[in-house]
Amino acid sequence: MNGKRHGWTLAAAALLLAATAARAEPLKLAHSTWVGYGPLFIAQEKGYFAEEGVEVELINMEDVKIRFPALAAGKIDALVTTVDTVLNYLSEEQSYRYLFALDDSRGGDGIVARKEIETIADLEGKTVGYTEGSVSQFFLGVLLKQAGLKLSDVKSQNMTAGDAGAAFVAGRLDAAVTWEPWLTRGKQAPHGHLLVDSSKTPGLIVDVAVTTPEKLAARKADLQAVYRAWIRAVEFQKSNEEEADEIMARGVGGWLEDPAVFKETRAGIGYYDRAMNEAYFGKPGAPGQIIETIGNAIELGREIGQFKVEVDPVSLIEFDIVNQ
Repeated sequence: MNGKRHGWTLAAAALLLAATAARAEPLKLAHSTWVGYGPLFIAQEKGYFAEEGVEVELINMEDVKIRFPALAAGKIDALVTTVDTVLNYLSEEQSYRYLFALDDSRGGDGIVARKEIETIADLEGKTVGYTEGSVSQFFLGVLLKQAGLKLSDVKSQNMTAGDAGAAFVAGRLDAAVTWEPWLTRGKQAPHGHLLVDSSKTPGLIVDVAVTTPEKLAARKADLQAVYRAWIRAVEFQKSNEEEADEIMARGVGGWLEDPAVFKETRAGIGYYDRAMNEAYFGKPGAPGQIIETIGNAIELGREIGQFKVEVDPVSLIEFDIVNQ
């Protein structure tokens, strides 16, 4: 009897050790080089993650086509990307969950066009350069929808945002969906002007943290801790802009490693604090603007034949991270 009891004690101890080890595993969060993810590095450097009870490993994965398979395979625990991008990887076999918002574009994305093109509706039949399958396509598609048009109503040219901007400046396109420095160069071209930018569409181009249902079930408390640390980092950034830019530029690195460049680029986005997250996500039964953004992404995906899964947009939202 004692031996049997001793056996159960050892088994329980082994389970406890396994559970402790699982909890001690760093939460792996994948990101690309983008100004909007800067507060993650504030949370890391200032110890907010640790103070909230989670160890986080920030992993640079530039290509979203690598990030999503890594998440689906369980090699990472979460990633950050735009709301619309998630829908490109949704399938009957693999679902995802939106956790919280990090930032949105407030003038950082836009469309430059020839001066005679005065409205989005005027793009009908015109040659427009943008990156297919990207947030630029999503941005253009939603604006065309609001004007009563579809992507098929314009002559699309698939190219990078930089190439689209350069081609417009050179006079080879009627319009280009791009970002800085090409928005400025485009509107300074003799034939060009800024048709619209993302400051007119708040809540449309939004970066969010994403995970799988399986990872959410396994690491919900850790993901909630990541959110709390993010909120603290955003509050720090508001009150300490110069120091924050230095930390974020150093952490994000790449083409944003110069704090001056980081600050200039940051002017085109806004970080989501607690109040903004609560408004954007809403609550069960009363979702916020994110539901409209997801709906637009689904509709556009179906229009271009990229999205065929039947899904309730609300089922993709995890409300318990923002509303904890």
